[in-house]
Amino acid sequence: MAGYLQRVVDQELDDLLAELPAITLDGPKGVGKTETAVRRARTVLTLDDPGQRELLIADPGRLERAAPPVLVDEWQLHPPVWDLVRRGVDRGAEPGRFLLTGSASPIDAPTHSGAGRIVRLRMRPMALAERGVETPTVSLRALLSGARDSVEGTTNLGLEAYAEEIVSSGFPGIRQLSGRARRAQLAGYLERIVEHDFPEQGHLVRRPATLRAWLAAYAAATATTTSYNAILDAATAGDSDKPAKTTTIAYRDILSQLWLLESVEAWLPTRKQLNRLGSAPKHHLADPALAAALLGADTRALLNNTVGKRPHVRDGVLLGQLFESLVTLDLQVYAQPAEAQVRHLRTKNGDHEVDLIVERPDRRVLGIEVKLAPVVTDADVRHLHWLQSQIGDELVDAAVIYTGPEAYRRQDGIAVIPAALLGP
Repeated sequence: MAGYLQRVVDQELDDLLAELPAITLDGPKGVGKTETAVRRARTVLTLDDPGQRELLIADPGRLERAAPPVLVDEWQLHPPVWDLVRRGVDRGAEPGRFLLTGSASPIDAPTHSGAGRIVRLRMRPMALAERGVETPTVSLRALLSGARDSVEGTTNLGLEAYAEEIVSSGFPGIRQLSGRARRAQLAGYLERIVEHDFPEQGHLVRRPATLRAWLAAYAAATATTTSYNAILDAATAGDSDKPAKTTTIAYRDILSQLWLLESVEAWLPTRKQLNRLGSAPKHHLADPALAAALLGADTRALLNNTVGKRPHVRDGVLLGQLFESLVTLDLQVYAQPAEAQVRHLRTKNGDHEVDLIVERPDRRVLGIEVKLAPVVTDADVRHLHWLQSQIGDELVDAAVIYTGPEAYRRQDGIAVIPAALLGP
């Protein structure tokens, strides 16, 4: 366990295991679920080991006889485990008895949802605060409190560092690599999805090149509400033999089952004056590094790094989209322990848009704009002021996440926060 980096979900797990008998930790392969879960287990049943899987099939009772806490790793490879755990809970299992991890939704669903018995937690790739690149000075939970306290802190991280963090990945085993090795590992990860994970989920990919092209088109739509029809058209431009719509729906479904899509749903409040909001989701992959890899974009492709000059953004919008995806990942990680949801807002005609909305359980919200810039201007906060005019006190706070060095509050009360200084 040497070198283990503390994750935000660690505290969530400890809090819930102290009172609940069964937790399942869901997330894509390589995100660190097993490493996190095994630290809390006395018995580990690893179901991607055929031998251990067969032993459990032959003797299901070993699950309840095992010394707790019992970790069932990759439980989806033997879905009856779910019902075994559920029945154990019904028979009065003590808090912290069972911990499951899963890298995919099972093909054969359990007979019972587990609602009320098994609590699900999502584990995502590492947010910036978990990567150790900087010590956060601003808490998302504090922003959500509505206290509107002062924000402060300074970081030396700038545009080049954020571009490097985007391509470095939040997967623990990948980000420790450098350069070519990291790119090769990301390429191998994506190849495994096409060649292995799709068939394992019961979908034989007859045209792998089409799936790869669709994934690249989806990556190019990162942080946008581009329609799925437009994504398909971009993936098959010039191809007279386009795949059926049902095929691309299957792509989305299976990628979701693998926890690899992180669409941000539209915020749809019930207020009458906001009844003209769009409902399309914003597209994100689980890790912006996957999107960058699909598009062949490393830091050299994202930045103009002319000798003797400060690095600056290349022409185009890709780095801005990927930076928003990185910030979105951060917010999803930090919002989960606060029981908050990450959404976005866009009016149907596009005249107003707030990049991200963090909604508390009581439906009051924090509005956030994401800016790939070292300076925040009045123009950058105009949509936040519009949102304030629409919902009043239901907006508990507003912030701009940017690439500059200082955390502070503007005179209008809007917080300005470097991405690296935001934490849970």
